Amino acid sequence: MVATIKDIAKHTGLGLATISSYLNGGNVRDENRKKIEAAIKELNFEVNEVARGLKTNKTKTIGVVIPELNINFCTEIITAMEDVLRNHGYATIVCDCRTNKELEKNAVDFLFRKRVDGIINMPVNSDGSHLSCFGKAKKPIVLIDRKINGIECDYVLVDNLTAAKNAIQRLIDNGHKRIGMVGGPEDVFTAQERMLGYKLALMEAGIVPEDRLIEHGDYTINGGARCLEKLVKNNKDMTAVFVANHEMTMGAVIGINELGVKIPEELSVIGFDNTEFARACKPKLTIVTQPKEEIGKNVAELILKRIADNKNESEIEYKIIKLQTDIMEGNSIRKL
Repeated sequence: MVATIKDIAKHTGLGLATISSYLNGGNVRDENRKKIEAAIKELNFEVNEVARGLKTNKTKTIGVVIPELNINFCTEIITAMEDVLRNHGYATIVCDCRTNKELEKNAVDFLFRKRVDGIINMPVNSDGSHLSCFGKAKKPIVLIDRKINGIECDYVLVDNLTAAKNAIQRLIDNGHKRIGMVGGPEDVFTAQERMLGYKLALMEAGIVPEDRLIEHGDYTINGGARCLEKLVKNNKDMTAVFVANHEMTMGAVIGINELGVKIPEELSVIGFDNTEFARACKPKLTIVTQPKEEIGKNVAELILKRIADNKNESEIEYKIIKLQTDIMEGNSIRKL
């Protein structure tokens, strides 16, 4: 026969309210906690999560929707995030929307029907309409990497503007003036910030940004290769290039190799956030690195805080956490 909460009460001599408080994450005295845990183990008691969820309106699950599961940036963030959530008794349901707005909307709706307690999203849709069901239900939303105007929620971002400025400054300090940029889609927040950082760094150095030295990719390997090849063919005076995305960094190096261009003798390169690939390249690439573990931990802690809050919506002060990047030195920049 399956053990019940009443069996635990009889076994421990404790009240149902104390045991219920423990099972629902409440505070109980240490001596009572030990008694309850011993009884759970001895009686092989299992919590009926479905029944508890119906009673408490909490499922102890968090929904996660990301653009691509096969990208290290996403998987490393999820790993760090899950470590924190698991330690607090929460499970995750992770959905890969394959950088497709319709699939993203379907994933969010699926998670809402699963009654997850909150959602973490690295959004593809830039207007935020796919999250309206969570907003109306006043369930916590935490966005990663990309900001959406008009969405009332918490954000964990990277200072992409400064990241790009620092990368371009590194090239300028080495004497480069004709610096190309492989940027991301023009409607994506991260791409906009990195492009602005690129232009500001040039202007602060007295260099006028030129459209001919800019190509907008699609955050894919093929897109990076295509943009790099176009930049090289159309700009014989270009001495350096900054590639502002991890997948496009791989693509750009593929494009460079297929064109037979030598790094750094003929073209200096700074990539973005693909450290394993950068170390495997010959020569080793200089690359901007993002604090992926720190992003994951901050995201998890924010959504746990929101779930625990009992504040009215008007009392909530949403947070924007902006983390700093670093540069991993390589041998892909030539001093002019």
